Amino acid sequence: ILRTLNSWFWWENIWMPINCTWADFVDRDGLVFPKPHQLYATIPYAFVLLIIRFFSERYIAIPLAKALGIKNVRRVKPQPNPVLESYFRECSKHPSQSEIQGLAKKCNCTVRLVEKWFRRRRNLEIPTVLRKFQEAFWRFSFYLTSSIVGFIFLYDKPWFYDIWQTWVDYPFQTLLPSQYWYYMAEISFYWSLLFTLGIDNKRKADFLAHVVHHFAAIGLMSCSWCGNYVRIGTLVMFVHDTADFWLEAAKMFNYGRWEKTCNMLFILFAIAFFITRIILFPFWILRATMYLPTYYSTTPVIAYFLFNGLLLILQGLHLYWGYLIFKILKRFIFLK
Repeated sequence: ILRTLNSWFWWENIWMPINCTWADFVDRDGLVFPKPHQLYATIPYAFVLLIIRFFSERYIAIPLAKALGIKNVRRVKPQPNPVLESYFRECSKHPSQSEIQGLAKKCNCTVRLVEKWFRRRRNLEIPTVLRKFQEAFWRFSFYLTSSIVGFIFLYDKPWFYDIWQTWVDYPFQTLLPSQYWYYMAEISFYWSLLFTLGIDNKRKADFLAHVVHHFAAIGLMSCSWCGNYVRIGTLVMFVHDTADFWLEAAKMFNYGRWEKTCNMLFILFAIAFFITRIILFPFWILRATMYLPTYYSTTPVIAYFLFNGLLLILQGLHLYWGYLIFKILKRFIFLK
């Protein structure tokens, strides 16, 4: 069954233009092509990024947080109690008064002690401001680095200025070393975010949207790698990263209560977000992936619909986040 599914997945008609086969994607005459098996390396690279994250959060983020006036608040742990711990995990974190009375009798202690235990136990679930700052610092560091490196990789490429160049000579476009490392770093980063979803700060408003975004990003980058849509893929990654580091910087100063700096950075983020995600992405990137390929082929392959479907999912998330950003800006402007 797995062999059959594998043969279906790698069927040339899904990925390749007419009269092209996987045999045509063998390195030759100076041409180097992306290879699907190279994506396996993103998993160990993700763990390398987690190690880098650990040391950067510990030895850079914490001293920086102290410089901004953020203190490491140590929360008091409740006394070990297997009965209350079991109830907290399996039943309710906010028991009613009658449930608290029943637990007090069961544990042979006062109602006040049970209420105090649950209050302290709930506090342990809330990430500290320092922990939030460390997470924001790591994301800021990666997005800023990837934006700078992405610009260095792309600024001298013709397709950075002329979007038509993303399809010239397709599918026989050689893979550059800079494109390889750009892809490996980005895919590995989103794998690392998925690995730490359980311990990172959970956002109530858009936690599910982040999960969908991470899976869509990994799927989109991996499929574009296999189909050699690398040129357009690097542009998609660059457009996404250039707005995100402004948001993470705003968060960092917000946690430090630098209100004016936070407000200024958030406005810069909002401007960058609407330019890159609401204007450039649909009218530049989606135009290049949905409209321009029709000039090069009259029979789109299945991958054309797959990639554009994932890109449209991302655009839907952009509109959702744009709505949230607009609400915050409205409150900021009219309600101070």
